[in-house]
Amino acid sequence: MQTKIINISIPNSLLNEADNLAKAEYRNRSDLFREALRNYIFSKKNLLQIYDYSSKRAKKQKIFIKDMNQIISQHRKNK
Repeated sequence: MQTKIINISIPNSLLNEADNLAKAEYRNRSDLFREALRNYIFSKKNLLQIYDYSSKRAKKQKIFIKDMNQIISQHRKNK
């Protein structure tokens, strides 16, 4: 795997927390940040897929954003 060294700025308190976590998990800072970034990207992709799917389903069922609060409230009452 090719790697590239980058510089980032983060608050000292966040860096301290990251370092403590890395130490507790017996790994280095770079490993921790790589995993965090991979997880962030994975989560974003999944959320976008869920949003796209939901938008298509809503459009197909002729449900609009302005109606969503009412639909959700009604669903919760029926539970």
